[in-house]
Amino acid sequence: MAILDKHAVIERNATILMVLSLLVVTIGGIVEIAPLFYLQNTIEDVEGMRPYSPLELTGRDIYVREGCYVCHSQMIRPMRDEVERYGHYSLAAESQYDHPAQWGSKRTGPDLARVGGRYTDKWQMDHLSNPQSVVPVSLMPKYAFLKDVMIEPTYITDLMNTHKFVGVPYTDEMIASASADFKAQADPDADGVDDLIARYPGAQVRNFDGQPGVSEMDALIAYLQMLGTLVDFSTFTPDASR
Repeated sequence: MAILDKHAVIERNATILMVLSLLVVTIGGIVEIAPLFYLQNTIEDVEGMRPYSPLELTGRDIYVREGCYVCHSQMIRPMRDEVERYGHYSLAAESQYDHPAQWGSKRTGPDLARVGGRYTDKWQMDHLSNPQSVVPVSLMPKYAFLKDVMIEPTYITDLMNTHKFVGVPYTDEMIASASADFKAQADPDADGVDDLIARYPGAQVRNFDGQPGVSEMDALIAYLQMLGTLVDFSTFTPDASR
């Protein structure tokens, strides 16, 4: 009873309550923030992760431009229903080269963190062109115009330099080869495909939309088809030291 009486004193005195609340917040803040000053990296290194290829990076910008992130998240939470539906929970390393991250807070459509390779290129193109043709109840708008917008790697070097400035580890070789790699990824018969794959292991090389030239549809499908494919989760084991 004496303890409750003392607690009542704190509740009735705004000054004491404010001081004690500030003390609790200060201690909590120190506990959470202080370790960050001596940790070299808060993101676990994961084998297979790499920066986006020029075409994938362009596709990602189209994804952001068209507001796809508004209805689709890219973060699978470590809960049973999430993992059983979408696959292995998302790792921090999978978003380390995203500016901004595409985690999202709302799902009108399914999570896309593991969508890469789940559907064929044709399915992706049909779905983007007319979503209701493959998912009748879909609320997604049509993006058929993407296959009619042809693109050139005019600004890809500037874009990659900007990402390098904020910490993405693009090498000088990657940036110098950006335009050639951009075109090569959408043309399996192009010169330099082997060099592209050497620079971006696991990059998928093919004509994604089935028509000549590189379109915005090519770039977007290239981006979607690589999501969740870089880490081999059959061999992945978390770092127990963290």
